[in-house]
Amino acid sequence: MSELSPDLLRELVAEARLAPSVHNIQPTRWRLVDGGRLALVDDTTVRAPVADPAGHDVLVSHGAALEGMSLALNRRGFAITGMTTIEQPLSPQFAALCSFAIRQGVAPDPLADHVAHRMSWRGRFVASPDDVAPLAQLAVARDDLIYIGHRQAIAEIAGWADQAEFSFVRGDAYRAELLAWMRLSPEHPHYLLDGLNRDALAMNAVEATAARYVLGGLFKPLDRLGIAASLLSDGAKTASASAIVLFCRPVGEDPLTTGRHFYRCWLEIDRAGFAACPISALADHPDFNDRLRQLGRIGGDLRLVNVFRIGRPPKPLKPRHFRLPVDRLVV
Repeated sequence: MSELSPDLLRELVAEARLAPSVHNIQPTRWRLVDGGRLALVDDTTVRAPVADPAGHDVLVSHGAALEGMSLALNRRGFAITGMTTIEQPLSPQFAALCSFAIRQGVAPDPLADHVAHRMSWRGRFVASPDDVAPLAQLAVARDDLIYIGHRQAIAEIAGWADQAEFSFVRGDAYRAELLAWMRLSPEHPHYLLDGLNRDALAMNAVEATAARYVLGGLFKPLDRLGIAASLLSDGAKTASASAIVLFCRPVGEDPLTTGRHFYRCWLEIDRAGFAACPISALADHPDFNDRLRQLGRIGGDLRLVNVFRIGRPPKPLKPRHFRLPVDRLVV
């Protein structure tokens, strides 16, 4: 068993924080504990209670961060060992969810090199004749991914996605929470730190300003006029995807484990040469979840956890990650 120095821990956390989290809220913290073990700590003040009332998405986010730590360790020749679930309150703000030791000697993980490149792409995709082989590769890379590549099916799912998202957006509390996590101006004090900023949302300044008003004070009058849904539509972006990917995991699985696999699936998409954007509303909406289960022929022993649209951006991406500083993540 190896012990982590404070400097190495900072390096590891700097990489582990690149894992995705719901609304990019980043609820995960880290703490060195007795015996040279490292604890994954939940910041209980960081939540999205309207979008995630049961806290499941937060736990999946912690799982993704845990896999991020595993990949960061792997790049340095280490591996996680002796993991235990502890669920131990540390303070009114923090609770440790699990702890683990570190051992030396591990085979290189091919996904570790994709961590820095992976990011959400929320813009349009461009069709490419080179998509067929990588999509076939992705289909066999993991048994928890189901891809749908038929153009008519993708177009239909694009409509479903808009309907699902708008059904949530119509809730006043949902819109308020979403706006609270959006950073639509570079002047926002958290623009580079967390949430969904203008760059991450692939918006220009005019689009970001419009989004602020459409999701804010103008929503209800625009909805009464029947135009709010079209102004918020992502249908054209979804319809431009090379494929829709369904991420499924066993019913009853520990959300931390689900989160680890969620991150690895996204890295597999990146490894296959595609950019991805989650369409979580499709999985969260019971009706559209059922429709996709039927379309993807998903068995009753599996849960449809999330949905991605994937494809190739118009030009190569220069990934940027908007994350909290390491000093705030080591507690």
